Formats: sequence, C-alpha cells, structure tokens
Amino acid sequence: MSFKVAFIGAGSIGFTRGLLADILTVPEFHDIQVSFTDINPDNLRMVTQLCQRDIDENGLDIKIHATLDRREAFQDAKYVINCVRIGMLEAFETDVDIPLKYGVDQCVGDTLCIGGIMYGQRGIAAMLGFCKDIREVAAPGCILLNYSNPNAMVTWACNKYGKVPTYGLCHGVQHGHEQIAKALGRKKEDVDIICAGLNHQTWYISVKTDGVERTGELYELMQQADFAKDENIRLDVMKNFGYYSTESNGHLSEYLMWYRKRPEDMANWINYSSWIQGETAGYLRVCRESRNWFETDFPNWLKEPARKFTPENRSTEHGSYIIEGLETGRVYRGCFNVMNEGAITNLPAECVVEVPCYVDYNGISIPKVGDLPLGCAAICSASVWVQKLAVEAAIHGDISLLYQAAMMDPLTGAVCTPDEIRQMVDEMLVAGRQWLPQYSQEIPKAEKRLAESTLPLHPAKGFRLHTKTVEEMAEEKAKYRALASAAAKENVK
Repeated sequence: MSFKVAFIGAGSIGFTRGLLADILTVPEFHDIQVSFTDINPDNLRMVTQLCQRDIDENGLDIKIHATLDRREAFQDAKYVINCVRIGMLEAFETDVDIPLKYGVDQCVGDTLCIGGIMYGQRGIAAMLGFCKDIREVAAPGCILLNYSNPNAMVTWACNKYGKVPTYGLCHGVQHGHEQIAKALGRKKEDVDIICAGLNHQTWYISVKTDGVERTGELYELMQQADFAKDENIRLDVMKNFGYYSTESNGHLSEYLMWYRKRPEDMANWINYSSWIQGETAGYLRVCRESRNWFETDFPNWLKEPARKFTPENRSTEHGSYIIEGLETGRVYRGCFNVMNEGAITNLPAECVVEVPCYVDYNGISIPKVGDLPLGCAAICSASVWVQKLAVEAAIHGDISLLYQAAMMDPLTGAVCTPDEIRQMVDEMLVAGRQWLPQYSQEIPKAEKRLAESTLPLHPAKGFRLHTKTVEEMAEEKAKYRALASAAAKENVK
C-alpha cells in the first residue's frame, strides 16, 4: 500500500517518533510516504534524524520529507496527524501562572478550567488555518487525527467550522482499563468495557468479565488496589457518582469545583509521587525539564539502538490502528472523540463526546451508547457548555462569550468573582496576543481596563516543585531520558 501520512507539530519527540513507529509496525505500510512539518527547524531536524535512523535500521525504503511549509507537507496526504502546542511553553506558562494570581490553582491547564479555555483560543485559531490547507491541497477525504488539547474543543471546531473530518484521540481510556483489569485480577483483554463521556471526563459505565457485569464491585476492589493511594480523587468521585473516570488525580481535580479551591484542603488530595497527582503546574514543570534535557542529551539518543518496528513494541495509541483498520479492513475498537449526533442521548447533539467506535473498510462506525448515568451526565453537561462557549468565542473572537466560558467553568467559578474572572481573562488575552489574532480588536481595550483596575487580588501560592536544571537532571540520566521520550506536544507553534 502507498499513501501519505503528514505529521504537524512533528517536533514533538514523544508523539511523533512513537506514532510513526506504530504505523510502520503494520506490514502493509512499509511503502508509505511520510512528511513532517513544524515551525521549529531545530526540533524538526532532530526528530527527523531520529525517526529516519529508526526507519533505516529497520530496513525500510522510506525517506521522511521534512519541511517548514505545512502546505507542502499536506500535499496529497490521506491522513494528517496533529500534535501541536500553539505558543509552546511560553504560552503554556501564562495559562497556569496568571490564574494563580487570581487564586486558580491548576495542575495541567490544557482541557478545562481557565488554562484549557485559553489554550483552546490559541489552538482553534491555528487549526482553522490547518483545515483550510487540508481542504485545498490534501487528498480528497483526508482525515485529521487530532492529538492536541483541549481535544474536545479543537475536534469540535475542526469538524463544525474547519469542514475536515476530524477524530480526537487520547490514551486515558486505555490506562484506566488497565487499572480496572488489575483491580479485578484479570488480563486487560479479558475485561470488556463501555467507556463514554467527554474527553478527560469519560466514565466506565459497564465493566464485564465472562459476560458478567462487575461495575458494582469496582469501588471496593479499587480501594484495595496498590494504586489507590494515588487515585484518591478518582475514588472519591466514584464514591459519590458511582463510576470510575478516565483521568488521574491532577487532571480530574481541575475539572471539578471541589478539590482545588481551598489551599488548606488541597494537601488532603495531592501528593508529590509524580506530577500527575496534582502538583501545581506539574505538567509545565515536566515539559520544561523534558525540553531542556532532550536538547542537551540529543547526541546520546543517536548512540542508542533504533526502535524496532515489531508488534510487541507497538503502543496502545489509537492512531495507527485507525489507519490500519481503514486501509486493511482489520476491525479495531477504540474510544475516539467524535461529534455526538445522538451517540450519548442525554448530552447535546452538537458537542464532542468520547465513545466506543469501530473501524474497518467501511469507515469509522459510532454505535449509540444511549444515556449516561444521570450523575455522570450532569458533570459532563456542565463541561459541555463551557466548551461550547469557548469554541464559539474562539471562532468569532467574541470576548463576551469568552468571559462567560470562564465564569461557567466549575473550578474558576468556585474560586473567582465575575469581576476577577473578567480581569483575569483580560490579562491572559494581553499576555497571549501574538497567538490570538481573532482578538486583535479587543486586546487594546483589555490593556486599558487593566491599566485602570484597582481590583484587589487573592493569589494562590500553589503546591509547586523546583524545576530541575540540566546539571541536576544529569545525575539521573536514565530517568530524564525516559521522561523526554514520553513528553508530548511541546515543540510547536
């Protein structure tokens, strides 16, 4: 088979190298065309060099086409894989640091809460340009596989306004599935799940072994599992709402109004065993360390053995399996982010949901899940309206809708007054002006309001760890090489 796959944001070492290896594990794909594009020439060069070395040492006759011109990369592509971070870490810092001044403490800030909302404003503005290029120069019917966050918002905008068939992909469902299987004392393949909801807010509404429903047993079993101490927020939500969620403590804590609004209570919910347990700006710290270490340690990566394109090394990321199913007809089942259109009947038809899908020669089929359990639907419904307000704000550059999205966000609204939220949004717009062209008329007005403001602030100190220097990381080379390899979506526009 010969078709073209293009990666945008290819300078993201973790995702690009891993996803390409996954794709080239498929025997029928040993003659495909591959293009990489990124706006950072150094990252693009390094990742291309690593991936080309992998290809060569696996004996394949594929030459990666690397270019700074995304239209050139998209030319005749049948699949485009998106893993960009608009604004890189410089913008990411504003997503978490400015809200701290207003008392909003985030662990990640890439999906919901004020950080996710503002990240979406940058991402959607850029994605519309990507979609235009795909429509104009890619192969007819080109599919966009989106790994960038906020996944639901970006996927929503690309489908509704970008007019490109787009599927949002994430790995949260697979990881939670593994935890559930472990708690049940079974292999993952022996545990059948139905997981549905919103990206990063998806619920295991059915868990079966040997055809027997086990959902009612899970809370007690998972409390006894050896990971329970690191999943106290997930298990608290499960205790109160009855179902296990896909997201770990740090992520889940910032999507809800209960766990991060009072610093004196946060210590009961977070720990420092890893950043994902809830550390303030934990993911930003890891991304900074990973970027610095990769740039420093890159020559040593080339001395290590190449990746082997073998089935046992293939990851559980959905992208390669989707392409394999569409091209070979092999059936694949996974949970993807798609336009709802009735798949979950008690969420709005126009939103993006994460639901079980099937892939084969006939395309991507989306079964009807029906209603979510009422409590789960209530949590998701609150998030859907934040997402819709944020998407429409990003598309139209509507600052009123942007204010409303932030006000309706559960954690932001639990911590801040409306006046504080408006000022925080103004400050974040000004800080991110170079990535927010749709707000060019509003940002000067926001600057004026900020200059005239006398609003008192109530900053949060946060629960932050020290960002290690390259010298400090050199003392634990193996650990930080693994982190840099796993880090996702940081080397982008």
